[in-house]
Amino acid sequence: MARIDLELAHSYKPNPREDADYALLPLQMTFEDGGAYALLGPSGCGKTTMLNVISGLLAPSQGTVKFDGRDMTHATPQERNIAQVFQFPVIYDTMTVAENLAFPLRNRKMPEDQIKKRVGQIAEMLEMSGQLNQRAAGLAADAKQKISLGRGLVRPDVSAVLFDEPLTVIDPHLKWQLRRKLKQIHHELKLTLIYVTHDQVEALTFAQQVVVMTRGRAVQIGSADALFERPQHTFVGHFIGSPGMNFLSARATGDALDIAGHTLAMPAGRELPAGDYKLGIRPEYVTLAAAGAAGAVPASVVRVQDIGTHLMLTATVGEGAVKVRLHSGVTAPQAGDTAWLQLLGAHTCFYKNEELIA
Repeated sequence: MARIDLELAHSYKPNPREDADYALLPLQMTFEDGGAYALLGPSGCGKTTMLNVISGLLAPSQGTVKFDGRDMTHATPQERNIAQVFQFPVIYDTMTVAENLAFPLRNRKMPEDQIKKRVGQIAEMLEMSGQLNQRAAGLAADAKQKISLGRGLVRPDVSAVLFDEPLTVIDPHLKWQLRRKLKQIHHELKLTLIYVTHDQVEALTFAQQVVVMTRGRAVQIGSADALFERPQHTFVGHFIGSPGMNFLSARATGDALDIAGHTLAMPAGRELPAGDYKLGIRPEYVTLAAAGAAGAVPASVVRVQDIGTHLMLTATVGEGAVKVRLHSGVTAPQAGDTAWLQLLGAHTCFYKNEELIA
């Protein structure tokens, strides 16, 4: 296991001149020894590039990669002692499950008694003890990916295990089982795990710390709670949550706030310099208010959807759209009605140039 420090940038172009030329914009980041991390973001945001830089499959065009303080920027994956699990299973079909799991250990000349013990331990964690003597060729896709996961985890001295969207080929109803297993394995083995995904459920349920990325930039690193409650960037607010955070244009003037032509008193304890901002609030924290209530704004209801566990109300405030999550037992306004929405409170965030105002 290792602490991994990145201070780098990467471009696939020889002479990058602007932000758009970079796959990874300049960053400083630390993955602590024994931590469980997820790199989360849409396709093309730089997640896999960062993973390949960490593993040694790709050398950064600028900067350094350090393992426990040692410069490993140009070291091979073998020299870094990295295990990597890819999107599709990488196994030997002609070997048994046990032989596949043992392969990385035999390559390192580990004694056979230790190999047998370690393979048994990992197989038990993956619930594959009864399949150790089966040929890999005859197994289902999820079992093959379990073997691939096991081969990444089987080396006890590995610096880090890197996962590149490893559950893509797994049936949805089996994904939660494997996520639970990975979390349990991390708890037991205390390995440094870095997991790439575009699925926020996978990231937030697996990782202790999530790195949210967009356009080659890591815009926030934090726990699931921090990402949900205090997004540091509007992209995080939009990307995390289903649906994401509501954003409305607002103008601060002294102790008042103007939203779509409606003047509201600033929340208690909040002060903002005069200027234009974005107000951000989660659908879970928007509430219905009585007509004309202090701190509420009128909104035109577009539709109300019954999701089963709750109602989702969509309305417009000025030119902005607002989604409101309501309990299923609430008497909701109908499309075309005017609803008064309470937007200001302890959970309301304000953004300037897309960044959170502290």
